[in-house]
Amino acid sequence: MPYFSNGNQFNSLTNSLLLSYDVGDVSVIPTIIHQHFNWVSPWVDPVNFFCNQNLAAMSDITYLTKEGYDKLRNELNELKTKGRTEIAAAIQKARELGDLSENAEYDAAKDAQGLLEMKIAKLENTVATARVLDDSDIDTSKAYILSTVRLKNLKLKKEFSYTLVSEEEADLKKGRISIKSPVGKAVLGKAVGDIAEIDAPGGKMKFEIMEITRG
Repeated sequence: MPYFSNGNQFNSLTNSLLLSYDVGDVSVIPTIIHQHFNWVSPWVDPVNFFCNQNLAAMSDITYLTKEGYDKLRNELNELKTKGRTEIAAAIQKARELGDLSENAEYDAAKDAQGLLEMKIAKLENTVATARVLDDSDIDTSKAYILSTVRLKNLKLKKEFSYTLVSEEEADLKKGRISIKSPVGKAVLGKAVGDIAEIDAPGGKMKFEIMEITRG
């Protein structure tokens, strides 16, 4: 079993590996491993040790800002308290109307309860698998989540900027786009000077990465 110089070093490598895996930039993994770790076990190859792990599980992680994480936690708490209380009251009120077999109000309340529990389950999973990121730790050599990317539309010769965030924090009015959106997918993992291509109804749109900064 390999040993690490300290816990912060382990967390630093883990974050770097998760980010590189999510953007598909697996070529940098060996370099990342060797840069972050001091290996004292001569019989263990650090690259093989990490690359043979179940990296597929990492794709379930949701990257959030502290603000976004707190917002989801508050929403979840409200749904589990106020939301459930209101649904329970609606179901009880519908029961008092009589025969449940022909009670539209009761059916509607039960349907609403099912939708509420589905939303709670989804939020619980998101919160449980969330990884809170500090934008001061984001590498600006490539476009990762929480990076602000300045793009130039090569056809229209116009520039605009977006901050890459998770689906849960996307807000186009604030210039925040999801890493799973067409533009987000196209620029993720790109460096300054790279060309990102997006398939559009009118054909491919090409954007040059002009600048990458922290969100």
